[in-house]
Amino acid sequence: MVLTQKGTQTIRTERLLLRRFTVGDAPAMFENWANDERVTRFLTWEPHQSPEITKQLLEDWCAAYENPSTYNWLIEFQGKAIGSISVVRLSEKCEYAELGYCIGYAFWNKGIMAEAAGAVINYLFSQVGVNRIGISHAVKNPASGRVAQKCGLTYEGTKREYFKTRTGEFLDMAEYGILKREWIAGNAARTER
Repeated sequence: MVLTQKGTQTIRTERLLLRRFTVGDAPAMFENWANDERVTRFLTWEPHQSPEITKQLLEDWCAAYENPSTYNWLIEFQGKAIGSISVVRLSEKCEYAELGYCIGYAFWNKGIMAEAAGAVINYLFSQVGVNRIGISHAVKNPASGRVAQKCGLTYEGTKREYFKTRTGEFLDMAEYGILKREWIAGNAARTER
């Protein structure tokens, strides 16, 4: 089966709006998460030193939306841009997607990222047609693992010293995954309740 590349479409949940970024989101992105070391600690990029850096990044991200295999959402909560969730790896051949995400510190531990990830997982299985979705996170960042677990992903193992941070530290990465058949079974079980 071939994936149905639909790109980054708007998704609404009970509390969230997941939408495409615009260059106009740069000030909020900079202020709410891109400049914060606590948020970027386990990411591949440095905290942004100025809104101009954020604006340049968003110019690139917005241009990438022309490719229908780009999946990169801004997370909006109560009218505020507070984070992002995206497909960081996509294999058409293997029908696989891996998610990456970050959210502003002020919005940690509120169930927001699990809500966003759950919506994106539903979209990727039901609309795009992937067979498998994965989430990897630094073992030192257990909150990210809780997001995966809340979304029904299964812990599959740990890759030792798999990720090198921008400071040179090697981190173990926990791997989680969910298959389309597991997602279908989980949806059926929720419907029966």
